[in-house]
Amino acid sequence: MRCAPLFSTVNTNQMTSSRNSVLLTNCSQILTLRGPAPRRGRALADLGIIKDGALVINNGRIAAVGPRRRIERLPESRRARKFDVRGGVVLPGFVDSHTHLIHATSRAAEYEMRISGATYEEIAHAGGGILNSVRKLRGAPADQLKKHALAHLKQFAAHGTTTVEAKSGYGLDWPSEHKILSLLNEINREQPLEIVPTFLGAHVVPSEFRNRSGKTADAYVDLICRKWLPRVAAENLAEFCDVFCDRGAFSVVQARKIFSAARACGLGLRIHAEQLARTGAARLAVQMHASSADHLEKISASDIHALAKSNVTCTMLPGCCFHLGLPHYGPARQLIDAGAIVALATDFNPGTSPTLSMPMIVSLACTQMRMTPAEAIAATTINAAYSLGRGDRAGSLEVGKFADLAVFDVADYREIPYYFGVNHCSFTMKCGRIIYSRQRS
Repeated sequence: MRCAPLFSTVNTNQMTSSRNSVLLTNCSQILTLRGPAPRRGRALADLGIIKDGALVINNGRIAAVGPRRRIERLPESRRARKFDVRGGVVLPGFVDSHTHLIHATSRAAEYEMRISGATYEEIAHAGGGILNSVRKLRGAPADQLKKHALAHLKQFAAHGTTTVEAKSGYGLDWPSEHKILSLLNEINREQPLEIVPTFLGAHVVPSEFRNRSGKTADAYVDLICRKWLPRVAAENLAEFCDVFCDRGAFSVVQARKIFSAARACGLGLRIHAEQLARTGAARLAVQMHASSADHLEKISASDIHALAKSNVTCTMLPGCCFHLGLPHYGPARQLIDAGAIVALATDFNPGTSPTLSMPMIVSLACTQMRMTPAEAIAATTINAAYSLGRGDRAGSLEVGKFADLAVFDVADYREIPYYFGVNHCSFTMKCGRIIYSRQRS
């Protein structure tokens, strides 16, 4: 993995030295998340907390972590540049495993429509929803999309996120889907956050394939399978293929066909499942050994049992439920108690979850889905990293792993979700380099 340059606008204070070693000390708590991944059941709440801790970073990786008195006596600590975190809490950088990073503009008008009582489906039928974002993106120049994405990524970093999965899906024709995926790869090389690109050509059926002679949803699926997926793989544009398998989008039969083609092309599988209705998408995720099944608000008790017996990560997206004003959130508590792998993500997108704040997602998980603060933090770090195939190098603070971390100006990690809607992140590091720093008084 490359360690990219800093954002040009961050204040790196003491950390601009050419030295390769850094000592972070005076940490009230270090949440190491040490141990095997993924976490299930009771293990999800094991944060591996070190009180009054310190850690040493050398050449972008964790070299030592433990109690402050022991770490500060190490020879490498005496040679390192010392950075006092002033009693803050240190935790692994958040891994946001479900976002729609590249889009043209917001859909604030639809937000107002929902407040007035319009449903998700009614807004879509009126020309809003995903197809509204598709129209706007197709007409947007690449440099404008890139500028917006870079601004968003700075905000992700400011809230403690160091790795972001990002989907296409607002193009729905090859030139536009290719534009999105190419931009994701270009941006990944030019800024410090790691971007994991996902092809979501099967977001919804585009307008040109609806109710027209010879152009049907099945024809669109065939186009994705025969032409687009091979090109995505040949040009190395994405690591995963995602499908929105739900009412008003794609059926289980269509999703299975796309997944089979994606797997033949060497892509991992992710799925938007059971958000609007129970369709069998969660069972498909289990059968196809998908890396992640996301949303899951409408799953049944038998689905929970099947997911718990699988290695599919169940990615909860409470920001979407909150923004849509829904009374029913995903069954995170039941999934955890059953032994499923549970992760959390923002679902950052212009229509249903326009938030970049993982601390806010942690708050919602605690208050609305009855996850404990410890479970929610593990779900946004080590389990999310596992779902992206990065559990061996991200999601925890262990010797040998990349120094991806965030420092919060709180005395106890439980205060991160407690102060909902407040960002206490003081600085964020990727590969041992500061990518965000807030001026400290």
